[in-house]
Amino acid sequence: MKILIIEDEQALQESILKYLEHQGFICEAVSDFLKGKEKVTQFVYDCIVVDIGLPFGSGLDIVKEMKYMESKAGIIIISAKNALEDKLNGLDLGADDYLTKPFYLSELTARINAIIRRRSFDGNRVITFNEIKLDAEAQRVTVNNMPVDLTEKEYQLLEYFIANERRLLTKGAIAEHIWGDEYMHVSNFDFIYTHIKNLRKKLLDAQGGDYIKTVYRSGYRFTDN
Repeated sequence: MKILIIEDEQALQESILKYLEHQGFICEAVSDFLKGKEKVTQFVYDCIVVDIGLPFGSGLDIVKEMKYMESKAGIIIISAKNALEDKLNGLDLGADDYLTKPFYLSELTARINAIIRRRSFDGNRVITFNEIKLDAEAQRVTVNNMPVDLTEKEYQLLEYFIANERRLLTKGAIAEHIWGDEYMHVSNFDFIYTHIKNLRKKLLDAQGGDYIKTVYRSGYRFTDN
């Protein structure tokens, strides 16, 4: 899952970045309004963590921009101000949650996970696709009630495929979502093919269905028909 952090306080930004990366998220971070707006208009994220008070502009205007674009990303506003008006303004604009500084990084992570589950899987902790079950919090997978040992990237790929069932996912979109936007413009996507081949083999070895379909010269589709 891919997270964008828009926070100008360098120490806090680095703490959030390191903590979320340790939790398995793909993270990017910027320090001002202009760079934040550029990121949200050019790339796709699962969740945005944005401070209200930013150099060159307000984080609330980034929330407005995302809603104007009909972005599907979750939005968490963070602010040093414990003002009810700020919180209500942010939520009215379309933010999903609000945290007042200082906060525990574990609480931020829990809220990010809750938003992503709610948006992608109707809030379910256990995600089911036919005989495949994913425990979203523990990042464990079973097929036909038997555990399947996946790497972190293989788990993220499977979760991304199930969240986008039947949709065509280009190699660029997969690279951006799982590895970050610096991989969007590479000329060779063999690393994606290798991960998908390994994931497909593990699912088949566990007597699961062959759901990962290759779409010639386009990408992949996850479907049972």
